[in-house]
Amino acid sequence: MVGEAGIAKGSRMMRKVLTLLIGAVLGAGLGTLATKMPVFPAGTARAAASDTYRNLNLFGDVFEKIRSDYVEKPDEQKLVEAAINGMLGSLDPHSSYMDAKSFRDMQVQTRGEFGGLGIEVTQEDGLIKVVTPIDDTPASRAGILSGDIISAIDGENVQGLSLNQAVDKMRGAPDTSVTLKILRGSNKDSQDIKVTRAVIQIKSVRERQEGDDIGYIRITQFNEQTFEGVRAAIQKFQSDVPAAKFKGYILDLRNNPGGLLDQSIAVVNCFLDRGEIVSTRGRNADETMRYNARPGDLSKGKPVVVLINGGSASASEIVAGALQDHKRATILGTRSFGKGSVQTIIPLGQNNGAVRLTTARYYTPAGRSIQAKGIDPDVTVLQDVPDDLKGKDDTKGEASLRGHLKNGEDEKGGSQAYIPTDAKNDKQLIAAEDILRGVNKAMNKLTSAPASEPAKVPN
Repeated sequence: MVGEAGIAKGSRMMRKVLTLLIGAVLGAGLGTLATKMPVFPAGTARAAASDTYRNLNLFGDVFEKIRSDYVEKPDEQKLVEAAINGMLGSLDPHSSYMDAKSFRDMQVQTRGEFGGLGIEVTQEDGLIKVVTPIDDTPASRAGILSGDIISAIDGENVQGLSLNQAVDKMRGAPDTSVTLKILRGSNKDSQDIKVTRAVIQIKSVRERQEGDDIGYIRITQFNEQTFEGVRAAIQKFQSDVPAAKFKGYILDLRNNPGGLLDQSIAVVNCFLDRGEIVSTRGRNADETMRYNARPGDLSKGKPVVVLINGGSASASEIVAGALQDHKRATILGTRSFGKGSVQTIIPLGQNNGAVRLTTARYYTPAGRSIQAKGIDPDVTVLQDVPDDLKGKDDTKGEASLRGHLKNGEDEKGGSQAYIPTDAKNDKQLIAAEDILRGVNKAMNKLTSAPASEPAKVPN
């Protein structure tokens, strides 16, 4: 009897909370509907309210059944978090819930320093997929590749784990090791790779001179340091190379998974002094935002070649798309990943973590949505892939992710994401240098796929 009384009391408490929650939600919703009565009749509003009550009561019933009847006493906090994760995960591959620890980790990462392996990952069919390894990190040195599937972490299957839970297992104290079971290529060849964790200090921008007349700028991701890094690189080239001799810039965004929107806008502004850079459009027309360049082209109009490939995503595609639409740069490489959506981080307060929610799609200055389509380069250059990596070097792209936001009938798959470790073998880099130096003879050889290369089709 005591048990039953406890259950009944718990049920009443749950229903009270749900009733309050429903009232708040519907109060806000009906307030909005009140200004649109000619479009949404009262009967429609009442039906929607009734459905919401019924669904929330269903959740309460299931929650109470688990609390009272599950074979072991469940962790109620974990139950709620799992329900939230399931709700967000059903929307698209990029919306998720971050508990307090994951939220702190995300904030650290965007500042450019965190502990872990140094890989950008997403979730696909319950497994963890590598978008790209970050340059000069334990993951890249251990041989992790874009497109690799992580099926187990330290012997534990990742099926059933959320993306954040899997990432948390890969992070840890510096100098400790983790073993990843990697599935690679179309045959899903399996291998175990042991990686030693380190403090990942991401220098998101690296620069060097190519010869004595070209400035090469590599951006590995867009964090809070990126714009300052690009500006410093441009100023260094302007100081070190006479303007009359300087041929231009190579901006390398290959295998760059993206990052902060404001940083991608600031980077574009280094090469533009007017015009739209990007627009974001939410569900409602009044949520459209347009971001324009401010006067002051830091590059002083020098030619630019942007390198992209199948691992270039999100903020990288904003940069490439803007410079392409303004005809400010030649885009060279292979089709980009095709992530054309914007995620907003919404803190939940009281140490409850945050929600990462897809709130808008972004559009290039010409009004193109690259969602599930990617940026097609002006000049396509394929790398020569080593025999042991052939068939394993492509990314399938956003269009292959289950639950991705649809974008018409002509969605396109990903592309090659291989970059040779030796710059002497990097055909894309060589072609970019030839363009800036006005060498045309090599282009006929480099801008098409080898005869033996099968045609790429959307997937």
